[in-house]
Amino acid sequence: MKKLTRAIILSFILALLIIPQAGCNAQAPKNYQGISKTSFHLDTVCTITVYSLKDGTLEASGSQEQEQEVLQLITEAFKLCDDYEKQLSRTIEGSDIYRINHAGGQWVEVEEDTIEVLEKGLRYGELSGGRFDITIGDVSALWDFHEEDEEGQRTGTLPDEQQLAEAVTHVDYRNIEIDGRRVRLKDPAATIDLGGIAKGYIADRTAEFLQEKGVTSAIVDLGGNIVIIGQKGTSLQDGAGSDFSIGIASPVSGRGELLGAVTCSDKTVVTSGTYERYFEIDGVRYHHVLDPENGYPFATDLLAVTVIGERGMSADCDGLSTTCLALGSEEAAALIRELAETEDIGAVLVDEDGEVTVINVDGYTEA
Repeated sequence: MKKLTRAIILSFILALLIIPQAGCNAQAPKNYQGISKTSFHLDTVCTITVYSLKDGTLEASGSQEQEQEVLQLITEAFKLCDDYEKQLSRTIEGSDIYRINHAGGQWVEVEEDTIEVLEKGLRYGELSGGRFDITIGDVSALWDFHEEDEEGQRTGTLPDEQQLAEAVTHVDYRNIEIDGRRVRLKDPAATIDLGGIAKGYIADRTAEFLQEKGVTSAIVDLGGNIVIIGQKGTSLQDGAGSDFSIGIASPVSGRGELLGAVTCSDKTVVTSGTYERYFEIDGVRYHHVLDPENGYPFATDLLAVTVIGERGMSADCDGLSTTCLALGSEEAAALIRELAETEDIGAVLVDEDGEVTVINVDGYTEA
């Protein structure tokens, strides 16, 4: 119950970070807030807000019947999230990933979506030189970053050193072998964990689902993995819309304070940080981004990374944001600049001194 309560509080904070810009038409009567629903999925608070359908803004019709139809559509989108979790989760018995991990090195036939996520994971394994590794499941299982004491303070215990040393010997993304829709682990003791990339993939698929149902303007927020569909329609006179303004939380200020904001449309915005999931022991902070080499948190100088890409790239932004945290500020900046030469990708990096580096991001403003 404590975990759920904390998640609900976080949902209100996240809601404050999505700041709609004023309409671009001075005659617009008001800034319509859309039809929104918040629910708990993928071990996090998720919010979907729909602003318009292909036949116009929801405000224009505004009937209670239509509102119920949109809420039902959002409920179906959340069910899609649950379906993908049942397919991609490491811990849900019968999922594709569970079956691969428990197959003893034998071939397992899986869904095409699973293959796509695995291939993206392998890509970031290569890009990061192995510092992003989706076979880190046994290492992750030895850590718990959800614990709290009776006062609600973060607490935790360090894993057994021998268990951790054994677990890292089985971490190597190159042990994943793919043949069509078949997958196997060349090391039967390896364990796949898609926690660093699956949520972004699910955000992409959820946005696609909404578009197929006629949604032309919406925000899909799966616990910080944000996908923006279209622009925000603010004018009933001529249908003109405006960019959304997506707030970026400050990792060095109090919870809920903003570092800055990005104005954009048809984009995905994904933030990863070491400042949300961690605990401290004897003055040492242990965060959740784990080094495949030793099983302990990376010694990184980055507190937070926000990656901005085209809509449909949330899985890539998810994997890339975690990769950048692992690389540290200098290598992360070099990687983003290299990728930006051929892809529409940018990032906002915040280091431990609070210094902000903005790379290839149009529409970024400081708070």
